Amino acid sequence: MAQEEVQNGGPEKVAEVSFTALKPQLMVEAPKAADAVQFYKSAFGAVEAGRTVYPKRKAEQEQPHVLSSQLELAGSTILVSDIADNSTPVKTDGTGCVLCLETEDVEAAVAKAVSAGGVAEGEVTEGDGACCGGRVGKVKDPYGYVWLICSPAKKCGDAEA
Repeated sequence: MAQEEVQNGGPEKVAEVSFTALKPQLMVEAPKAADAVQFYKSAFGAVEAGRTVYPKRKAEQEQPHVLSSQLELAGSTILVSDIADNSTPVKTDGTGCVLCLETEDVEAAVAKAVSAGGVAEGEVTEGDGACCGGRVGKVKDPYGYVWLICSPAKKCGDAEA
């Protein structure tokens, strides 16, 4: 008699699920989400597609709380939000998230991000240690997120001819 493998509570049938989008959400210290959105527009050419705010803030806070700002960037969507005072801390030193943008002109993209307020980390590199052999520069934005700015990736594992 064959033994049935049981995982995660049993062999029940589970419906197939397909996802239509993945939208990373960058959480920044309140009230800096609006500033972060402006940085991503200036540094990377992001386009703001929409914003949802929570208008009720404490009297000493001038800006509304950004629940979510949707940005279109390099054919993808990211969300930027203020961390609420009562929320569980989402980030600490180091964000645990690295974002990668591809471009043909890595140096110019790093320079643009730095001129918008980012900080370059190291030099632009090329070779085995960089995005499957391409060129890569690293920029930390004013909100703690690290952006790898890479030349278009080669397929990992492809043999050089």
